[in-house]
Amino acid sequence: MRYGQFLIYLLFGLSLLGCGESDPQIDRSNWDDTLYFGVIPIESEQRTIERYQRFVDYLSETLQRKVELVVPKNYAGVIDGLADKKIHFALLGPKSYIEASKKANAVATVRVVHPDGQDSYQGMIISKAGSGLKTIADLQGKTWVFTDLHSTSGYLIPSVYFAAEAQIVPEQYFSQVGFSGSHEKSILMVKNGEVDAASTNNIDIIRDSGRGWIVDGFNIIWQSQKIPHDMIAYRQDLPDSFKQALTDAALNYTDKQGLGDMHILKFIPAKDGDYSFVRQLVAFKQAMDNKQ
Repeated sequence: MRYGQFLIYLLFGLSLLGCGESDPQIDRSNWDDTLYFGVIPIESEQRTIERYQRFVDYLSETLQRKVELVVPKNYAGVIDGLADKKIHFALLGPKSYIEASKKANAVATVRVVHPDGQDSYQGMIISKAGSGLKTIADLQGKTWVFTDLHSTSGYLIPSVYFAAEAQIVPEQYFSQVGFSGSHEKSILMVKNGEVDAASTNNIDIIRDSGRGWIVDGFNIIWQSQKIPHDMIAYRQDLPDSFKQALTDAALNYTDKQGLGDMHILKFIPAKDGDYSFVRQLVAFKQAMDNKQ
């Protein structure tokens, strides 16, 4: 064998050895047979299942475990599911994550990048186009709906805005205040004239444009500063091998149809510190509530 050929074979063999050391066989011996993936209900259960089914199938194949999608009736159902160890990992909004990190010791691992390349989004206050309601002042005495107590753009962000900037108390300023349960319902309630205004965000307005509504069908009364995007978080008590495998699987997910169904471009690494701003807002809102 020539020296050059020997060198090539030697380098090739060393490269294989290096790959084996950096990518060891995953130990699944202490994993549960079925893994439960919770998703906060920003829209109907059926629509959520449709959006996430391809991703769930991918996770089942990649993790070599059956993965079942869990879509509770409200945001608290996901947080409680993590705390009660009935859900292994979940897709959460920022405020839901802050609550889950406290109550269920959840840890962020990857976060969403929107199709336009943005890894953040903005809260919105909307009214129906043609209603004549174009400012916060126009909404005095009108009907209002939040999304869910654990929603970031549907409750936390507008609540802080009302108290710190607009200096209004919703229960006194609006003729009626309610909770819809999901962004989809809030948007549809405004579209159908069931309420005058609601809090949502630019992502959910765009998500179903052309299917459930059109963006031009709404007045954008107010927009927040940028908010770090939704993330997948796992329970801290789970095996390290599972946490790493889940993270790798999400970061390597490239199915264009599946990503399109979820209305995202990709997942990127996340850490708890990414949500420090939201944690500060939660603390501010709690301090406001304690003063009342």
